[in-house]
Amino acid sequence: MRRRLPQVTAVLSATALLTLTGCVTVHGERAVVPAVTKAGAAKALERFTDGYNRANRELDPALGARVETGALQTMGEADLKARRVKNPDGLPDYPPLKLTDARFAIPRQAGWPKFFVADTDSNRDDNRWLLVFTRSALDDPWKAAYLSILSRDEVPEFAVDEDGYAEPVTGGRGSALVTDPAKISKTYTDYLGSGEGELFADGYATSAQLAYRKRESKTPKYWTQFADQPARPPQYRTVALRTEDGGALAFFAAHHTQKQTMAEGFTINKINDQKANALLTGKAEKSLTLVRISQAAVSIPPKEDGGKVVFLNRLEGLTSARGG
Repeated sequence: MRRRLPQVTAVLSATALLTLTGCVTVHGERAVVPAVTKAGAAKALERFTDGYNRANRELDPALGARVETGALQTMGEADLKARRVKNPDGLPDYPPLKLTDARFAIPRQAGWPKFFVADTDSNRDDNRWLLVFTRSALDDPWKAAYLSILSRDEVPEFAVDEDGYAEPVTGGRGSALVTDPAKISKTYTDYLGSGEGELFADGYATSAQLAYRKRESKTPKYWTQFADQPARPPQYRTVALRTEDGGALAFFAAHHTQKQTMAEGFTINKINDQKANALLTGKAEKSLTLVRISQAAVSIPPKEDGGKVVFLNRLEGLTSARGG
């Protein structure tokens, strides 16, 4: 039976935190067991929010790394470093992030790593914030690996069993999807590199990216080279949950490099990007190389229905800049 995920509050009292834990202690390495309890998921979300706010007040990447991992941590680390250049004393008046109205999609899983998804409201906008939490061992803390910001209409209904647990998609031919979620990062970066392929629907993350690259590839003043690489485990793991329509919602990351080289007779006078200036190494006179990471949430349709993979959200962040 499939039904809507139950709503769970993300805030627990101090007393509740002493008595409710998210530990799975019964043969978690072999048995198919829930990745976490609902109370444990709420505690993980609360820990993340507290750590995220502290890291942004102090602009300290080490604090962010305590509650983030994977693509979210890579992106967040660079962002905190860049902002600290302008604000060496931190941001004591940083407005705290608040995540409420949490719904948890918790799959049953065997072995490690394990994951679950928190679907929340935030005080930043009217969208839903979906956070993917992962951990690789029983003694590891839960950390947020992906963030996707979706409109309320874009959040899919997850398929759940009679006990309310979500269904993970492990990949391979048995997934019954138009593409294997485990291969989606490579498929996407191959598409960006070649400009060919029919798997992805048109949109800002696909056809618009190709159009932008075509425009920027060669101009009278500069030319631009692009390179893309899949983000691979163990640092970057793709995760996916089955949706009610038989498809899946997958979260994945990818690496992107953009090198701009000035034409003969031209030099770089100014970099009009505050973050790039903060992260810049070397002196940018004839070339500028920008390295980014993206994290995305995509809807993958079932194979029997056909259709194309749709990007629901894609966040891209600069991680380094090199001059030459």
